Amino acid sequence: MGFLTGLLDLLYPPCCVFCRKLLKKGELAVCEKCRDELPYTRSGGAQTGDFFSVCVAPLYYEGTVRESILRYKFNEATGYAKAYGELVAGCIKDNLSGLYDLISWVPLSRKRYKERGYDQAMLLALAAALELGDVAVSTLEKHRDVARQSSMGSAEKRKANISGVYHVADPELIDGKRILLIDDIVTTGSTLSECARILLQGGAKEVMCAAIARSRD
Repeated sequence: MGFLTGLLDLLYPPCCVFCRKLLKKGELAVCEKCRDELPYTRSGGAQTGDFFSVCVAPLYYEGTVRESILRYKFNEATGYAKAYGELVAGCIKDNLSGLYDLISWVPLSRKRYKERGYDQAMLLALAAALELGDVAVSTLEKHRDVARQSSMGSAEKRKANISGVYHVADPELIDGKRILLIDDIVTTGSTLSECARILLQGGAKEVMCAAIARSRD
C-alpha cells in the first residue's frame, strides 16, 4: 500500500485543494500558506434565514475558495470533499455541537446527478459526518430540475426558481427531529430556506445549516 501511494504521488503529485500548488512533505490536502491565509469567517459566519434557525460556514466564498469550490462542483474534483468535510466539521463542532439530531444535505435533481455523475453536497455531508463520528442521511428529494441558482440573479428570482421543487423523502425519519442540512455554498440563502420550509412542513422540529463557504453580503 505504501509503495502504491508513493507511486501515485510520483505520477500525480498531491496539490493544495485551494491554490493548487504542490504540497510539501507533511502537508495534507491544504498547504500551510492557505491554512494561514484563507478567508475564514468569525464565529462560523453565523447567519439566520427564512425557515432555518442558523447557518454556519468556515470560509467566505471568494478568491481561491471560490475557484476551488467551482472545480469541485463542475470539474469532477471530488477528492476535495475530505478536506472540505474537515473544515465544515470543525465549524460545526465549534458552533452547533449538540444542537442537531440528523445530518443531511441539499440534493441534486436526478437529471443533474446523471449529468454530473455525483452529488457534491452529499459527498460533503458524508465527509463532514465521518469527521464528526456520525452519519449523513437523505431527507429530501429534488423531483424537478430547474435552472442553476447562480444564473437567476436577484434573491426574488432565486426563490421563485426553486419553489416547490423539493419534497420530503421519508416523513417518519424527520418527525420531531432537529436537522442539520449541509450544502456547498450559501449566497442569498434561497435554496436552504426552501429546503428548510419543506422539512418543517414535513414534521421536522428545527432546521439549521452548514456550508463550506458563504458570501460576505
